[in-house]
Amino acid sequence: MTDKPDTAVRASTLLALHQAPELLTVVNVWDVISAQVVTGVEGTRALATASHSIAASRGYEDGENIPVDEMIAEVGRIAAATHLPVSADLEGGYGNAPETIRKAIGVGIVGANLEDQMKPLAEAVAQVEAVMKAAAAEGVPDFVLNARTDAFVKAGDRDKAEVLADAVERGKAFLDAGAPVVFVPGRLDEAQISALVEAFGPQRLTTIAIPGTPSLARQAELGVARVSFGPLSQNVALTALAKLVEGVQQGEGVPADMRVLN
Repeated sequence: MTDKPDTAVRASTLLALHQAPELLTVVNVWDVISAQVVTGVEGTRALATASHSIAASRGYEDGENIPVDEMIAEVGRIAAATHLPVSADLEGGYGNAPETIRKAIGVGIVGANLEDQMKPLAEAVAQVEAVMKAAAAEGVPDFVLNARTDAFVKAGDRDKAEVLADAVERGKAFLDAGAPVVFVPGRLDEAQISALVEAFGPQRLTTIAIPGTPSLARQAELGVARVSFGPLSQNVALTALAKLVEGVQQGEGVPADMRVLN
């Protein structure tokens, strides 16, 4: 168990980082060593886990296939490995979002992504309300719920304007229900990001840095609160590993620019 006053302070710090005019960037981690490496890079102000990456590192498919207690144990190890505030990707809440958040707070997590999975809006809003109530009951009223809407992720071939309208409606409802920020993953263009920021207000939108989205500098100018990298950071690390293996098979050795990080 972690010290609740310290957890509450870290939550307040994380909330302030989202509310500041400077863009908060979080390169997602999946275990203790990745957390320590990211923490050690100058300028890193907070960490976020990637559920897909944690599941993959343990042999599970994404989509709440990893047992919730195994996920909680791993994000707890990550939180214990850094002095920075940590937000955890907890998918859709593993069947009981308030209880999952309570467990996460118990291991030092001070923010979380929670998917709406495009449930009926009333049900999704009730989940946000219940999560924020649970966090307050645990002594962490500034818990940074990054309320995710899957409007774009599950859009299929729907009209883009309708998808954007859904994201706006759901995001505004989540903010009204107490979530401090809304996560809208997808390959958003500048016009879509601008519309979401206008609807939610500045420093209320978080996005993911998928190739092809506006630059970090431009998103900062538009009023985005936070940009994360999801499983892409693990993919970058695994790409480096694959390139090493390819080089070895061609008779090469360890790259000259390798860093000793552990």
